[in-house]
Amino acid sequence: MNILGISAGFHDAAATVIDRRGDILFAGHSERYSKVKNDPDISIGLIRDLEKYNPIDTVAYYERPWAKQLRQIYSGQGIEWNKLFTKQIVHDQIGHANWQDIKHYKNYNHHLSHAAAGFQTSPFDRATVVVIDAIGEWDTISIWAAEYVDGRAKYTRLWDQKYPHSIGLFYSAVTKHVGLKPNEEEYILMGMSAYGRTTDLLSDVLSRIYIKDEQEVTFNDNLHAGLTSNWGSLPNENWAWAAQEIAEKLIRNVMLRARAFYWSTNLVYMGGVALNCLANRILGNYYDNIWIMPNPGDAGSSLGAAALALGTRLNWTTAFLGHDILGGYPVNDALDHLITHGIVGVASGRAEFGPRALGNRSLLADPRGKDVKDRVNAIKRRQKFRPFAPVILEELVEEYFDIYPGWETNRYMQAIGLCKRPNDFPAIVHYDGSSRIQTVPKDGSGIRELLEKWYVMTGCPMLLNTSLNIRGEPMVNDREDADRFERLYGIKVVS
Repeated sequence: MNILGISAGFHDAAATVIDRRGDILFAGHSERYSKVKNDPDISIGLIRDLEKYNPIDTVAYYERPWAKQLRQIYSGQGIEWNKLFTKQIVHDQIGHANWQDIKHYKNYNHHLSHAAAGFQTSPFDRATVVVIDAIGEWDTISIWAAEYVDGRAKYTRLWDQKYPHSIGLFYSAVTKHVGLKPNEEEYILMGMSAYGRTTDLLSDVLSRIYIKDEQEVTFNDNLHAGLTSNWGSLPNENWAWAAQEIAEKLIRNVMLRARAFYWSTNLVYMGGVALNCLANRILGNYYDNIWIMPNPGDAGSSLGAAALALGTRLNWTTAFLGHDILGGYPVNDALDHLITHGIVGVASGRAEFGPRALGNRSLLADPRGKDVKDRVNAIKRRQKFRPFAPVILEELVEEYFDIYPGWETNRYMQAIGLCKRPNDFPAIVHYDGSSRIQTVPKDGSGIRELLEKWYVMTGCPMLLNTSLNIRGEPMVNDREDADRFERLYGIKVVS
């Protein structure tokens, strides 16, 4: 019998299936089947893939529904009666599936599920776990001591911060203020920050008026509804710069507090704020070993809920856990198209579990061309200031990039480095000289083989890697999606 973990009902629905040995059999995002960005509900297509992993006797739901509803009442969002009880939510989400063996329905605390998704996939026997997000049920920050006792994961809560005081809500409020979509386009704000310079006024607004106590991460205003005051016509880039600076300052304070509470030099970092790869560069100043599961946000906690139901370590081997496009990796076809056209889409094997394409649902390009960044941005309908990531042979990364401590391996694009030869690789260097790096080890993967052959042919050990999607749309999931992308946008997609 297997365990099904679900995150659904509010946003970013996802599901994970694990077996009793701790193997992760499947993990996928609902939006990639429904084509509805941030789809809150489990889609029919996702259910069809999940049904391949019957029998399932336990469903583990991410969040405690009644606690979530109490907080929503408190914050003036009202109550949704059909989301008060786990069984009701599960029935609404998967009740029409042909599953006869479900005997147990479990739910788990929001931040504890984040913690478990990180710790039980990590290589550590014990670790400090830090969770920072916009809002869970009531928690916005939590610090845990995690260890295995007789093979079972044990979590001890050391400290927490409660709603409405939230780094994530603060960052989302500024995201909304500059005209971007909160809870969706914070990563664009992060990229925009490289172009900004703060002013005395803006610094005062953000660090003195809104932040009441930096050590406690408290705010004078409830930022859930966004910034409430008009502070003049300040450039959006300056807002972005200041938001990033303030967020990093507060994250530093949290990490210092975590070190004071627990001695471990192993860090597991989870929650939506852990996706801020610019801020993540500082983590190595506080911890020797860092693990961020590549899906640290709410969708990834479908895995966390399943992990808590199992109770033991999961056998993490790869982030390629989603829908499978059968067939071998199209190394030679991709290589040929890169050589002749400079850009190619790849849709092959199992989809990535997480928001970032890692080679199986990727748009790849030659990073050396001066016009490549503009060409790819035009294809993806993105703002011209947005950065792109390099995917590089892991053993060569330090020849081409200055690496921040703790990020010598960076297999899931979770931290930046500084390119040593920016003029040679203009397509993957941001305005501030940074690059969001993905390193690929000698793991026998298709993207590894492609990089090796590309390096032999060109002397270039990296490619530009971005997700195979258009702005505002989910990533390509299946072969039909890939064909549509190729037909509509004129870019060859090989499978």
